[in-house]
Amino acid sequence: MTDAAALELASEATWPPVRRVEVPGFDLREGAGGGKRVSAATARPGWSATQIDDAAAAMRARGDAPLFRVRADDIALDTELAARGYGMVDPTVLFVAPTADLAGIDVPRVTAFCLWEPLAIQREMWAAGGIGAERRAVMARAVSPKTSILGRIRDKPGGTAFCAVSDGIAFVHALEIVASQRRQGLARWMMIAAAQWAAQEGAVRIAALCTEANTAAAALYAHLGFARQAGYHYRSAT
Repeated sequence: MTDAAALELASEATWPPVRRVEVPGFDLREGAGGGKRVSAATARPGWSATQIDDAAAAMRARGDAPLFRVRADDIALDTELAARGYGMVDPTVLFVAPTADLAGIDVPRVTAFCLWEPLAIQREMWAAGGIGAERRAVMARAVSPKTSILGRIRDKPGGTAFCAVSDGIAFVHALEIVASQRRQGLARWMMIAAAQWAAQEGAVRIAALCTEANTAAAALYAHLGFARQAGYHYRSAT
């Protein structure tokens, strides 16, 4: 298995769809409102142009608009989808770091707490940031070990995130900082706390995904020493 494939498997195990169904040439996902990542189809080796239309028809039949996740090496698929009028959405970047690089950094007391299940205040922070019940249901479906991270700054709850481990790779998802508590370093401490927890659970790497438009998140991961790797984008029917 390639490293890219291992990271993709860990990403899905830690942020899973309700179900994944194999059809000729493609894997279809049902996300139950949990967002594009858990709802998009991906190609399998040997797919054909005709199977694109069949996969799209299957998505429409269940009431969803056709949506494909196109990985960096899916060049032919990207060309075929563009020719069919599928628009590009949310170019996304993968960031990865060894947990050992972060696990030895001391987090200030009462700044970040790892706990499962999330507290009511964390659900409120997620909801305020657009991470509603459907996406929190994704967290409930995720593999264990998993945790939430509650961040505090200036004696107030200021952030929340979700982290889970699969096959030695930890993924941080749904990192949300309250608007009034941003630009104070809280996200950094939360990521370090996530890495420390992940290392204790046997993870040797920690990863996160963010859209190219999310320059603040990209700057955070770069500052922490995460390596930027190729990610993916979506193609959606218009």
